[in-house]
Amino acid sequence: MAVEVKVPVLPESVTEATLLNWHKQEGDMVKRDENLVDLETEKVVLEVPAPEDGVVKQLLKQDGDIVSANELLAVIEPQAVSEAAEQPAVQATEEPVRAAAPEAQVASAGMGPAARKLAAEHALDPTKIEGSGKDGRVSKADVVSFLKEQEVKSETAPASVTPAPVAPAAVSTGDRNERREPMSRLRATIARRLKDSQNTAAMLTSFNDVNLQAVMEIRKKYKEAFEEKHGVRLGFMSFFVKASIEGLKRFPTVNAYVDGDDIVYHDYYDVGIAVASPRGLVVPIIRDAEAKSFAQIETEISDLGKKARDGKLAMEDLMGGTFTITNGGVFGSMLSTPILNPPQSGILGMHRIEQRPVAEDGQVVIRPMMYLALTYDHRIIDGAEAVRFLVTVKESLEDPARLLLQV
Repeated sequence: MAVEVKVPVLPESVTEATLLNWHKQEGDMVKRDENLVDLETEKVVLEVPAPEDGVVKQLLKQDGDIVSANELLAVIEPQAVSEAAEQPAVQATEEPVRAAAPEAQVASAGMGPAARKLAAEHALDPTKIEGSGKDGRVSKADVVSFLKEQEVKSETAPASVTPAPVAPAAVSTGDRNERREPMSRLRATIARRLKDSQNTAAMLTSFNDVNLQAVMEIRKKYKEAFEEKHGVRLGFMSFFVKASIEGLKRFPTVNAYVDGDDIVYHDYYDVGIAVASPRGLVVPIIRDAEAKSFAQIETEISDLGKKARDGKLAMEDLMGGTFTITNGGVFGSMLSTPILNPPQSGILGMHRIEQRPVAEDGQVVIRPMMYLALTYDHRIIDGAEAVRFLVTVKESLEDPARLLLQV
């Protein structure tokens, strides 16, 4: 009995998906739980596994088609497995016959054993070789002469043919090519959400800089011990997550959002970390970040980053989030104004670390400095709150003991 493959139940708020590509074609054998097709939703790529072992009997949708939940995608024929499995064996028995065909053809011609062997080695058609022996018999010398003639022809053929000149392709001809490609569903969703954010929120950005000398000294001192104990590198992001949470606790409006005429506050801290994936920007969430250690945060960031690069993020990895951190510094950004991730009211932008001269105790010293940017929704966050939030983050990073003592 044929088995139907349908679009799985889509996550809440997602009504349709785009068929990205089939991993199997009609007639291909497929194993149970083997990925059959990829579906792209607004946030993630869903893999649709084969429900049974079998052979793909029919594909009902094509790449690029828009599909909805429970829509029929393909039909699998379970009983066809054994037939498909036998096909390679049949092909294996046929291959030697085809390989022996040139030699059999040579043997049937009027040729001596030496000539026949040489012609078979070079897969020559004996009917095209002119024999010099009695009754047109082909000798080994005739085969050698034929091979030499073929070599001469192959060497001179390019000179006798006048192909279209290639040089003009390297010369600017003024051609200005264009191509049109449809946006991926993720890219279209990003574009729509960010434009909605721009149209809805009263966005404003405040800046500050931070001296990361203390953080870098801690990382240098404990990097090896930390990695040996926890199996993950001690990065910068865990410090920024912890420092941001300290700021969010002091200024809860930055952790809130606008819903109509209401302000919705959160008494938890689900921090989104913006990640550049091959498909575009995604923001996986570290849930209850306030209750997690540096090691737990670094482990989650590492795992979520790998899943994003491999296209393995699940919908639940991206749902929710009360505040976002984005790090343009990994790409070399010195300063930027990040855009809000709706419906959130705050996003912290990190930038590249630069050795810059700063004044300390009346002396000019060189320190690893970073510009910080906080974009916030001015509808509910006053400028004073935004600045004081940034100062809290700055103080927590410049004196990491504050994160432990919560002062």
